[in-house]
Amino acid sequence: MAAQERPDPADSPGNGAEGTFISHLLELRNRLLYSVIAIGVVFIGLVPFANDVYTRVAQPLMAVLPKGTSMIATDVTSPFLTPIKLTLAVAVVVAIPFVLYQLWAFIAPGLYRHERRLVLPLLVSSTVLFYAGMAFAYFVIFPMVFRFFVHSLPAGVTMMTDIRSYLNFVFSMFFAFGIAFELPVAVVLLAWMGILDPDAVAKKRPYVILVVFVIAAFLTPPDVFSQTFLAVPMLLLFEIGLFFARRVVRSKKAKALAVADAEAEESAGRPTDSTRRTGAARRSQRSSGKPKRRSR
Repeated sequence: MAAQERPDPADSPGNGAEGTFISHLLELRNRLLYSVIAIGVVFIGLVPFANDVYTRVAQPLMAVLPKGTSMIATDVTSPFLTPIKLTLAVAVVVAIPFVLYQLWAFIAPGLYRHERRLVLPLLVSSTVLFYAGMAFAYFVIFPMVFRFFVHSLPAGVTMMTDIRSYLNFVFSMFFAFGIAFELPVAVVLLAWMGILDPDAVAKKRPYVILVVFVIAAFLTPPDVFSQTFLAVPMLLLFEIGLFFARRVVRSKKAKALAVADAEAEESAGRPTDSTRRTGAARRSQRSSGKPKRRSR
């Protein structure tokens, strides 16, 4: 009995362009599922300490409030839901490295080697800078901001902040400072895509300084000290991004020049490096005294 022929895998309906698209969707689904599971695991581990987490986040305000005052809850469900929401946000922030790794694992197979060398450091540096922006907001900006608010109270007014309002304010500040600290990554990406010329931007540095101070004025309270404390780190980060952007642009120009030289040599009929090496090997073989074969 003849062996039964197996169907050709290329003839199955799941292969080809449609199969590739479906496989990418399945992989994306798995990556998203892994990310959600990681966030859920961190959240479950932090839920028993939800009130402690909120107390820790509220410490910059509680430290400057007048004696005898505290935060309040104007909604019935706020004492329970607000710490839970904060704990969920903290779980997302803690799981960001794992989420970015899943993103990297999904896009890495479709990148060239030189693109992988650039994208991976950008993912790592963007994560570190986002954390640095949040830490800067918590340890530097929050104490100054809340001290300014407390000392600017009119006579006869007592500051009693609602815990949900405080949470919304903290979220907005954390997000704003985390994004602001991504400035070096944005500069490098724009230079890599050819949208930004580092040398041209360096010549317009006074305008950059003005824009940075305007952004800092929008993100901080209306006092010169908070604005300066945000603008100075942003300017330093901009200079760091400009330094690495110049290196990226120079590397791209060098590679493009090498490719252009190779194409020019081929079009002019000049021997390339590989043909030079082959010719040198043949000459050395002839000089060694080995007889050459003659084709019949």
